[in-house]
Formats: sequence, structure tokens, C-alpha cells
Amino acid sequence: MQLEKLKKPVDIFISTFSIIVMGLLVICVTWQVFSRYVLHMPSTVTDEIARFSMIWVGLLGAAYTVGLQRHLSIDLFTHNLAGHKKAISNIFINICIFAFSLGVMIFGGFTLVANVYHSGQISPSMQIPMAYVYIALPLSGILMLFYSILFLIDNILALKENK
Repeated sequence: MQLEKLKKPVDIFISTFSIIVMGLLVICVTWQVFSRYVLHMPSTVTDEIARFSMIWVGLLGAAYTVGLQRHLSIDLFTHNLAGHKKAISNIFINICIFAFSLGVMIFGGFTLVANVYHSGQISPSMQIPMAYVYIALPLSGILMLFYSILFLIDNILALKENK
């Protein structure tokens, strides 16, 4: 892939950030179990941190999966394709990802963040604006959009080379 120089730093950032957030999630859940069953005083803050961490890991993991092209795509019909037909199939898949990322993840995500921000909704335990939690949705969409554009360019170039 010719565009690997653009993709690699983004991959490293997402994977490193996701590992850190997943580590935080494990620590919070472990502390929650310990404080509930050993200390008999459950921590409400760690419960909230774990929930928010799960949201971030799930959404950024989805973007990372798109970057690895391990996303859910039905390959029953396209598994045996090669060359020109495979490139067209990949272009179609990446156009679908592009449209979903732009419409649902980015537009819908920013709409959600704006509505939550203007409503002043805050988390019960940590008292942080919920917009900070929900910003993961459009951020993940931007990353998915970035990857779909890279793969579209790469597949269009491959299609032109095969002609």
C-alpha cells in the first residue's frame, strides 16, 4: 500500500491509546470488585470510569478494525474475487464505510455531542460533562473516514494499474 506512511502513525496512536484505556478499564473493574466484596464499600467512581472506558475502547477499536480492514463485510460473494473485480468490490465496501462514517458517526455524533453539551448533562459520580464521553463517537467516525479515504485511493490506483 502506497499510503502506508500516512496510515502507520494513526494505527500506532489508536492502538496505544486503546491499550492504555483498556488497562484503565481492567484496573477499575478489579478495584470495583475488590472494594465491593472485600471492603464492602463499592466505589461509584470506578464504575463510571469503567463504563466510559468501555465506550471509548469499543468505538476506537471499531475505527482501528476498519484501519486493519478486518471490519464486518460480507465476503461470501467476494472471497474468490481477484484483480479488477476485487478492486471494485473493495471500492464499494469503502464507499459504504465512508457514507456510514460521515452520516452516522460524524454528523450524528456531533449532533449528539452538541445536544448533550447544551443540555448541560453531567455524569452522576465524576461530575464531568457527558459531552466529553460522547466525543468518542465523532472522533471514531473521523478515523473511519480517514481510513476509508486511504483505502479508496489505494483501490482506485490499483484499478487504474490493472487496466
